[in-house]
Amino acid sequence: MMTTYSKLSIVALFLSVFTFAQQGGGMWIPTELNEQEMKEMGMNISAKDIFDPSQPSIKDAIAHFGGGCTSEVISPKGLLLTNHHCGFGQIQSHSTVENNYLEDGFWAESFEKELPNPGLDATFIVDIREVTDKVLQGVSSTDSEVARNGRIKDNIDIITANTVKESYQDVMIKPFYKGNKYYLFITETYKDVRLVGTPPSSIGKFGSDTDNWMWPRHTGDFAVFRIYADKNNKPAEYSKDNVPYTPKHYLPVNVGGINEGDFTFVFGFPGMTDEYLPASSIEQITTKLNPAKIEIRENALKIIDGYMKSDPQIKIQYASKYARVANYYKKWIGENQGLAKSNAIAKKKAYEADFNERVRKACMTEKSKRCVEYPSLVSDLDKLNGMIEPYNFASDYFDETIYRNSETFRVALLLNNVLALEKKEGFDAYYNRIEGYLDGLFKDYNAMVDKEVSLALWDMYKENMPKEFQPKDVNITADDIKNSVIVKSLAKDTKKTFSNKASFLKALKSDALVAKIGKVKDSYENNVTKNQSQLQAQINNKMRTYMKAQLEFMDDTKFFPDANSTLRVTYGKVNGYEPSDAVYYAPTSTLKGVMEKYVPGDYEFDAPAKLIELYNNKDYGDYAQDGEIPVNFLATNHTTGGNSGSPALDADGNLIGLNFDRVWEGTMSDYNYDPEICRNIMVDARYILFIIDKYANAQRLIDEMTLVK
Repeated sequence: MMTTYSKLSIVALFLSVFTFAQQGGGMWIPTELNEQEMKEMGMNISAKDIFDPSQPSIKDAIAHFGGGCTSEVISPKGLLLTNHHCGFGQIQSHSTVENNYLEDGFWAESFEKELPNPGLDATFIVDIREVTDKVLQGVSSTDSEVARNGRIKDNIDIITANTVKESYQDVMIKPFYKGNKYYLFITETYKDVRLVGTPPSSIGKFGSDTDNWMWPRHTGDFAVFRIYADKNNKPAEYSKDNVPYTPKHYLPVNVGGINEGDFTFVFGFPGMTDEYLPASSIEQITTKLNPAKIEIRENALKIIDGYMKSDPQIKIQYASKYARVANYYKKWIGENQGLAKSNAIAKKKAYEADFNERVRKACMTEKSKRCVEYPSLVSDLDKLNGMIEPYNFASDYFDETIYRNSETFRVALLLNNVLALEKKEGFDAYYNRIEGYLDGLFKDYNAMVDKEVSLALWDMYKENMPKEFQPKDVNITADDIKNSVIVKSLAKDTKKTFSNKASFLKALKSDALVAKIGKVKDSYENNVTKNQSQLQAQINNKMRTYMKAQLEFMDDTKFFPDANSTLRVTYGKVNGYEPSDAVYYAPTSTLKGVMEKYVPGDYEFDAPAKLIELYNNKDYGDYAQDGEIPVNFLATNHTTGGNSGSPALDADGNLIGLNFDRVWEGTMSDYNYDPEICRNIMVDARYILFIIDKYANAQRLIDEMTLVK
């Protein structure tokens, strides 16, 4: 029998799902945890055990790794654990054809043999304080965006200057809830972080791009570093006189195992989410922006992959770059699928209908400014999103074809900046900075590979970038690239080329590629950037008001702040999931699965001989569960980029795993967290210990740790 539902019933159905999803997720500021809810879910410790600025707590073991990932201290001697992919750049930089740590792994036999990494740092959060009233002091709702931002900046400068801190500490103030709240962070950054150990890529990247974002997963995605400090245990630049850092707190490692339904929480630095966007924004992302970016990266990856498979030197050069490009390519595909599967747009529209109805009812009798602003918020945002769409598309297209995926074009853009600053103040400092950047970039640059990528992307730019945003009569050829100073001089010897400033600048001015990319850049900035910025400022203003309105009217929804690379806690339970009808995935994988996927000599699914031997002999030490070595597991924690390397902790605050990914269908959690399908993927701590102990024979590292059951 077919049942007929009213529109109101459908709205209520979608709304109930949306509300449930919101309650299931969350990236919470650690000073504002719902301790009662966490304990009801199984946590045994207190919120103070997690974050306490006045005495050691778990937060003292959590460090922002290199500004983009998370890491955690796991020994009293500053041993630092993070993902293999987070340390990939450092591992690659120490690798050569003769000593290929990507292929063979690396394990320092002593403190003296641990490898320094210039530019790599680890930042701890010392304290978090809300400073909303101080930041917004003197700010009026009638201020223009420019005036508002100027006043806020002045207030932040004053607050920062007057914050009491140690000389080696820094202050950071960031907006939350679209600028409706502000929090201050006191930080300590350690600048001497050394590579201690890494498994080979056949373990740390097992499954590579095929398995990326997928489940079941069998990846030992971890690497071990160590923080060094001066003799007073304070932050210091690299020095041979530095000593291993003594942390305020380090994480014990639980070797007792996990089971489905166990409570777990993840502590880290998630990068970016946008959970409160209107439906029109989600629609633009899924139908216009993501498909364009996916197509561009697919073409670039196809070319790079062909070269990597045919040349071992190129494979080393491009390993990190390929992984970086492929990461978001695949993420955007899964994001679109997840948003469609979870009916995100329909749920958002139902939520907006409910919001509008609540505002309408309240404003029937209330006469206030908010009753002038709030009723049209959603429709205003829809209109603005329609206006900004062509500029967002052009921005993404320029970014993906000219800046991100062609190193040759990116260098040409930077060299245009060099010419623009030639006779201006600050030129020498910029010139020197660009020299250092390019010297590093060209270490892993291959002119042949990048020429083919660049020309393919240029063809896409010419075909798909709206004509009104393109420069007239500009076409980039293979000869332009071949004869450019970028390939002929810079790629061969950056320092020598930069050393003769007058000659180099003269060469730039007659370089056809640099001139053509300059015209592309000028056309983009003149026709896209200004209009996009103006519209985005209006959207930001409306979104700030919309966020404020939601907080006022949607009082039955739990609002957590969007991720912004600040320290957060998310909690959930170990759980499997059903990605589609009649398909169920268990929440754990084992070494048996590695062997089932194993393909000798394969780029993605090869396995080291010693790992195979350990498996065949069942030589598992103390790390097995039910006769198998656990490898990865799933939970309902709400994570995103930046949470890579974050510790997964048990109910008592012990390390049980290392976060490194999400399931493909759940990558849309940046916009729409749904506990039915969103899962984070973690390396089981016992697999990490097994590899360190039984595979690498690095017992000295095991001896540093505190193992508990």
